[in-house]
Amino acid sequence: MTIYDCPSTIEAKLAQAGIWTVYSTSQAFILTFVPLFIVIDALGTLPFVVSIGQDMSVSERRKMIHIAVLTAAVVGLAFLFFGKFILDVMGISVGAFAIAGGLILLVLSVNYLLTGRLVDAVKEEMVAVVPIGTPLTVGPATITTLLLLAGPGQFPLYMILVSFLLNLFVAWLIFIAGNRIAGFLGQGGLKAVSKVFSLLLAAIAVTMIIKGLDLLGILNAGI
Repeated sequence: MTIYDCPSTIEAKLAQAGIWTVYSTSQAFILTFVPLFIVIDALGTLPFVVSIGQDMSVSERRKMIHIAVLTAAVVGLAFLFFGKFILDVMGISVGAFAIAGGLILLVLSVNYLLTGRLVDAVKEEMVAVVPIGTPLTVGPATITTLLLLAGPGQFPLYMILVSFLLNLFVAWLIFIAGNRIAGFLGQGGLKAVSKVFSLLLAAIAVTMIIKGLDLLGILNAGI
């Protein structure tokens, strides 16, 4: 549903004529911001950010978070403006992309359960890019949502852009606040929470893979 599907009011007629009102703009903002907030799921990613950064200094954690959000922004903007073109040129379907992202997350979660570390990299730049920046913050679900919102007859590109960037700002604030949460939980509590969320990460990965198979028509999962 787009803002043009609302009842025939003065605001709707102005919107159809290309004249955006406060009401129609706010409605479009909500309908683009909320789906992106759900799929970016910064609160769900926070335990992994805290877990990965627990052995880093404050400056290293902040650097990791900055690089992660910047990576997420670059990936998201690239697919927002050129996503359909990139996938078409490379012959990659959205379903295949979702399966690849799910497999990456599954390998990371299994690695954590077996070794006690989500990733083996020690450089904050590397863990910031993968897995925090992508596919955790901006992954197949976010990319798919961006492509759908920017589809024909949907929302103006500038509105999607504003909603996406604002969501990344919210995610940055949540990640920065993660240090206080880590201090509150303590080392033992943090490790316990991280173990639980590693299982959730595996479940998310499997869901991505099933969704990708569903999009490819291989599996009729209905999710």
